[in-house]
Amino acid sequence: MRSGKALAALTIAGALALSMTGCSNGNSTNGGTTPTDTGGTTPVTLSMSGWSLSTTPEFQTLVDAFKTKEPNVTIQIKEYDPNTYENLLLTDMTAKQAPDIITIKQAKYTYQWATGNQLMDVSDIVSSLPSSVTGAVSYQVNGKSYGVPYRQDSWLLFYNKDLFDKAGVAIPDGKWTWDDYVNTAKELTTNLKAAGSAALGTYEHSWQSTIQGFANAQKGDNTNPSGPYFSGDYSYMLPYYQNVLSLQDSGAQVAYADVTTNKLTYQAQFGKESAAMMLMGSWYIATLVSQQKSGDADQFTWGMAPAPQVDSSTFSTPVTFGDPTGMGINANIDPSKLQAAKDFLAFVASQDAATALAGIGITPSMSSAAVTAAVFAGAGMPTDTLSQTAFQTHKTYPENPSSAITMNISTVLNDAHTAIMSESTDPATALAQAGTKVQNKDW
Repeated sequence: MRSGKALAALTIAGALALSMTGCSNGNSTNGGTTPTDTGGTTPVTLSMSGWSLSTTPEFQTLVDAFKTKEPNVTIQIKEYDPNTYENLLLTDMTAKQAPDIITIKQAKYTYQWATGNQLMDVSDIVSSLPSSVTGAVSYQVNGKSYGVPYRQDSWLLFYNKDLFDKAGVAIPDGKWTWDDYVNTAKELTTNLKAAGSAALGTYEHSWQSTIQGFANAQKGDNTNPSGPYFSGDYSYMLPYYQNVLSLQDSGAQVAYADVTTNKLTYQAQFGKESAAMMLMGSWYIATLVSQQKSGDADQFTWGMAPAPQVDSSTFSTPVTFGDPTGMGINANIDPSKLQAAKDFLAFVASQDAATALAGIGITPSMSSAAVTAAVFAGAGMPTDTLSQTAFQTHKTYPENPSSAITMNISTVLNDAHTAIMSESTDPATALAQAGTKVQNKDW
């Protein structure tokens, strides 16, 4: 999440060129975000939670980069199932068996864990973060900070240039409305079929955020406590659902029932060229690059474009959504390990960590010219101007605004999403029912 209502994400022109040098054991740089003191030469071993380690390289990248700064600190990663991550972690927290460093996969759990005395107050670390680090507000509860962001994703439109060329359709130009997107997806599907390809025009994954995230960012005013997201007037979501249902009904998009029943993955749908377009978070950059290198994804020319917009008024700075990913400290950590844990949290938001993450295609929480250059310098990255513009120029609103009732609202809206996408309830009725539940606090 960004400070204020929204901030431009990763713009080169306005990026802060911070020093690339870093030190350890008492020499602080980069606005106080490099490690300070882990107890001299005394070895310290920390544990850290993570998920899908074989396909999520960011955890080991951060651990390795920190090790070069603090060789006396060893960090062991405990892997959890990504599908039940929060439930498994909470079980360990309750049993006081959770890792020392808690990776906060979804920011909306911060309130529950902070008020449940599972996370430690790390306001002292956050107060020293440079202004170029975004997303820290997502981890604030009652004026205190319980997490440090290391990654800030934003949703973009990924496209397969080879399939566009095969269909004879012009690639995105960065100035698409939702109508343009829907019409192009249908045209691609028709033309690809005529060209002998089974690929569909687009793929939208089954998550509620795939539709609701854009609706909330572009119409829902979900950073405003008095806005429609919190007041329960979800009529603004209706056109977004009408669009995706139109894509399903036309055959330009895999039906929701097929996605869920067949457990389709977005990585395979785009990476194996079953779809010419896909709306997805910027974290997919690292995955796609890695899978094309390993052979898990096909070899094809791809690019990124801004997400479709409501109208032309936001073409110059497209509006999208995305949450940060952060690290917190277990409130029950052994006091002898606390300083090392704090040093690691400070490090994950530093320039050195950001550059290391950017080197594997991850969008770090710190924006700088060096970070953006590192992302696009990697092998397998697009070289066109629009891809770089899409990556660095946009306003990112939170998927899950910081609030005591965000999780409740999210649950209600997820039920509505399932009912709409399975076509068991018409969109207007499902959204109205969700609004009534939120207004009545019928959780």
